Amino acid sequence: MKITSWVDDIADRLIFPSFSRIGPELRQRVFNWDDVDVSGRTIAITGPTSGIGLTTATILHKLGANLILIARNPDKAHKLQKDLASHGAEPTVIIADLSKLDTVREAARTLAKQPLDGLIHNGGGLHDSRQLTADGIELTLATHVVAPFLLTQLAMPGLTASKDARVITVSSGGLYPQRIRIDDLQTEDGYSGSAAYARSKRAQVVLNRLWAEKTASSQISFHAMHPGWVNTPGITEALPRFSGLISPVLRTPEQGADTIVWLAGAERNKIGSGQFWLDRRPRPTVYFPNTRTSAIDSVRLWEEVERLAGLGSVS
Repeated sequence: MKITSWVDDIADRLIFPSFSRIGPELRQRVFNWDDVDVSGRTIAITGPTSGIGLTTATILHKLGANLILIARNPDKAHKLQKDLASHGAEPTVIIADLSKLDTVREAARTLAKQPLDGLIHNGGGLHDSRQLTADGIELTLATHVVAPFLLTQLAMPGLTASKDARVITVSSGGLYPQRIRIDDLQTEDGYSGSAAYARSKRAQVVLNRLWAEKTASSQISFHAMHPGWVNTPGITEALPRFSGLISPVLRTPEQGADTIVWLAGAERNKIGSGQFWLDRRPRPTVYFPNTRTSAIDSVRLWEEVERLAGLGSVS
């Protein structure tokens, strides 16, 4: 192992230098990050009107991608559409609420009608209290896990029509302390917003690996990533004490979005499929043995999410 990779791995295990702005500032210099080409690629993104999603959409548009903005709020979505159109091609807007599976199905039908080169799952949030959606699913699980699963499956015709499609899930390093509780996926036993969020992020990573395995012979690749600690409303509003404490070293939204954009355009033979990324490098998904998801529980997770999404067996 090269000394630079060894130092990078140690930094990742120490968390603070890796997840803070120190990480990308160091790695960009050490690993000589190159530019990526997404020009002409059709890329859909959920949650594009604020935070990392907004920055990601803005960068992708600037680089020449044909964007499809999947957003809940029509006013914010159309404002973003107008703002981006003033600097290039006008993005397409699809109004869909990830907490309402009927609207997710409608969005997927639109995505399925055309070649789709990228699908970025970014939408979601952290909630203080346990809430159920109209479909009877715990809100965090619904928006972070069930809706993206459904959207991916129903958008498969569009992804398959691309010569090199990427499905990118924005997860979180907050998953590391938590394990998936298969018998309590909907967090009925002692709800904690941060725990529900972290478990949903681990579920995303497990499902990302399973999608990669199931589509290994196709031209579709799957990637999960985490953006580190980023100065966005998501962290400052959901975790005010934490973000206040480390505010001097929070990443910029651009630093948080970089790996998403890079995964959307990097050469496929360099990134493979099914891995978990931070700052353009694959990372372990487990640092604590008791958080590992067994093969049996991985299958159970897939089957339960499939059931909650109202899908038949996805081979």
